[in-house]
Amino acid sequence: MLVIGAGAAGLAAAVTAARNGGSVTLLEANEKPGKKILVSGNGRCNIGNRQIDPRRYHSGDPLFVSRVLRGYDHTVIETFLRSVGLELEEEEEGKLFPLGRKASSVVALLTRECQRLGVKLVTECQVTDIQKMQEGFLIKSSQGVYRSTRLLLAAGSPAAPQLGGSNAVMLLAQKLGHRLIPPRPALVALTSDEPWPHRAAGVKLPAHLTLTAGGEKIRETRGDLLFTDYGVSGLAVLDLSREASLRLHEWEYCELRIDLLPRYSRERLENLLLARIDPRRNLPLSLWLEGILHPKLVSVILEETKLTLQSEALLHRKAIKKLVYTLKNLRLPLSGARDFRYAEVATGGIDVSEVDPETMESKLIPGLYFAGEILDVDGDRGGFNFHWAWTTGIRAGKKLRVKS
Repeated sequence: MLVIGAGAAGLAAAVTAARNGGSVTLLEANEKPGKKILVSGNGRCNIGNRQIDPRRYHSGDPLFVSRVLRGYDHTVIETFLRSVGLELEEEEEGKLFPLGRKASSVVALLTRECQRLGVKLVTECQVTDIQKMQEGFLIKSSQGVYRSTRLLLAAGSPAAPQLGGSNAVMLLAQKLGHRLIPPRPALVALTSDEPWPHRAAGVKLPAHLTLTAGGEKIRETRGDLLFTDYGVSGLAVLDLSREASLRLHEWEYCELRIDLLPRYSRERLENLLLARIDPRRNLPLSLWLEGILHPKLVSVILEETKLTLQSEALLHRKAIKKLVYTLKNLRLPLSGARDFRYAEVATGGIDVSEVDPETMESKLIPGLYFAGEILDVDGDRGGFNFHWAWTTGIRAGKKLRVKS
């Protein structure tokens, strides 16, 4: 059997199939396997999550996701990873990490298990064509021609092309007859044409974000927000980016509403600001605001409120209400999502209605299988995409054990 793509899904499939007696060849376009694994979690590798829920995944067919995940909770994945020698530890929100907090150890242990099982790993191998033959497949590549009765496509998506991300194998699957839903960047920073984020670039703070499209609330989340030269980033932005990316691509008007002080209710913030007014101190209004806000954001707030008062002594309740409203409801029109170079994952992929959720085999082409991000399924931030890769890789690997 042949596996294209030596990421998490491909490695899991190769190990599983080889353990069941399969003769496995693994083709990888990069010079080394597991390149995306190596950079995950800033090298610490958020390898999975203990709070697996189909609602944390996005697809054109949510029922497919539920059926794939059924029977594959975190214990199955932890058992598989421990079987190659990796111990795990849970952090906040159910996130799983290697006990040694080193992504390179994950790749090293999986690669060693492949070697032990006799998996043939061919690196720097660009697949250029796949043909369905009367019995099996003929695969043309930069490293020669391969033939196999069973073929698994686990080559990922176009996200992070600098790490080898590409839609090339997706397009080859489309050429074979599968429907391809066009990929878009997800878990990605967002851009804005507004000038003020550039002035606030580098400011990072906890915030509550609400994404609106056409004036309607789409999603809200809370977490770190980072202002940048091009717009906004940070974990909270990544959580909203999937919906924003898809809607902006369809030319919908999207806007972020930013609560800069989410720990304070409007009433509590109003009382705080009123209590801070000291006519004897009489600070300039901009300096007075620095007592509660990053200096780079002060001019932004003053511009948005259009207050012309010069000092705290001149503040009145109406001005305070304006300040509170803006601090809790700062609006940022969005212009787009950053491109695939900056995306952790991609939306879209092979239409899952054409794939068997039990075996990961194509419903159109017997002997053809899919695993990982090449499918039209993407997960939330926090290890969910890794869980999907391990699960689909193991499912496919169990059916790829026939020698070929």
